[in-house]
Amino acid sequence: MKRKLIAAIGIAGMMVSIAACGDSDDNSKGSGSADVKALTVWLTVDAQNNWPELVKAADAAIVKKHPGIKIKHEYYGWPDKNTKLDAVLATDKVPDVVEMGNTEMLSYMVKGAFAPVDAAKFDNSSAWLDGLKASVTYDGKTYGVPYYAGGRVGNWRKDLFASVGVKAAPKTYAELTSALDKVQKEEGDKFSAWYQPTRDWYAAMSYVYDAGGSIATEDGGQWKANLSSPESVKGLTEFKNVIDKYMHGDKTKDESDRYIVYGQGKSGMIFGAAWEGATAADPKNDKTGKLKDNLENFVMPGPSGKNMPVFLGGSDLAVPVKSKAQGVAAEWINAFTGTTGQKGLIAKGNLPNNKTDLAPLKSDPATEVPATAAESSWFVPMAPGWGQVEKAQVLQTMLQSIGTGKKSVEDAAKEADAAIDKVINTK
Repeated sequence: MKRKLIAAIGIAGMMVSIAACGDSDDNSKGSGSADVKALTVWLTVDAQNNWPELVKAADAAIVKKHPGIKIKHEYYGWPDKNTKLDAVLATDKVPDVVEMGNTEMLSYMVKGAFAPVDAAKFDNSSAWLDGLKASVTYDGKTYGVPYYAGGRVGNWRKDLFASVGVKAAPKTYAELTSALDKVQKEEGDKFSAWYQPTRDWYAAMSYVYDAGGSIATEDGGQWKANLSSPESVKGLTEFKNVIDKYMHGDKTKDESDRYIVYGQGKSGMIFGAAWEGATAADPKNDKTGKLKDNLENFVMPGPSGKNMPVFLGGSDLAVPVKSKAQGVAAEWINAFTGTTGQKGLIAKGNLPNNKTDLAPLKSDPATEVPATAAESSWFVPMAPGWGQVEKAQVLQTMLQSIGTGKKSVEDAAKEADAAIDKVINTK
């Protein structure tokens, strides 16, 4: 997953069970154990390229507490990391700390790959952002520490909307659709007033949750798909309305190259990760030469009258259960993602992992929009078989059927529910 500015995903790791702490006789895993001579930390290239000084600061804190300890770092690209991780988890040579995208956590927690931790021993854990807290929680236990967050926002071309008399970003959904209607009428049906890829399930599910629906619900430890409920169908229907009225591009595409399409100048607005607008305006992507000073982020209003709930992306740091330095690994994670670390991450343009540090950002014009948007969020069902749902692209298939008109909203939702129910409770 591409990370940039506030769209990045935060990561953090966990403390081990009491049996693995310094109070036990197993000093090989104990917190602060003198027997721990080395620590191996796996991070993605985001940390290596964008905030290496924060990594060094965490290292320094641990070396000060454990003189002589050697800390080794390995950096991976997102497509490569899990393949390597899966291979080493089958051996005894595992890293002690590993960065995970927040949607990647679940399948590893279900399989018992990570050690449980005591959340109370990590800075600001009582105020972790809801979407990130959910990503490290399974079956009542905590298996990771949120690192940093990235939400989704609206972004539009101020010059284009000003040309039809719209001078300010929308505060309500009615204002948004009214502005889009004006641009669409002015530009014609070969132009997308809102470029909204049909298979973008992050955006579609925001409509579902805004309408009071959900992907799935839990009852007594069992999960059941919920996309065909009246509330979910209402949200999906409004998403289809957006596709029908404003999206005049390829209705079989996902969001992976949205910033590139936006930079081509054939659309007036997107709803995506907070970094996408700025990336579209990069001279490498801006084919219009006009985007740099004309793009504006705004908090996406929802049809419900409230801010649109957004998928909260991020990263977590986890400690593999086979690590022989679990206690010290947890100390490193807290040094990296704690109060001081969060200040450094914020200075780099990221959103913090907790509401306490998030609050002041809402009064800063530079961070007001993403910080406000992140307050209302949703996350995927923390069900044992959710990874199989994602792998099968059930939601994307449903949305493409809806967007292309191949199936009605109701029929596509029922079909998706049936597919989800077959696997969602399977470990």
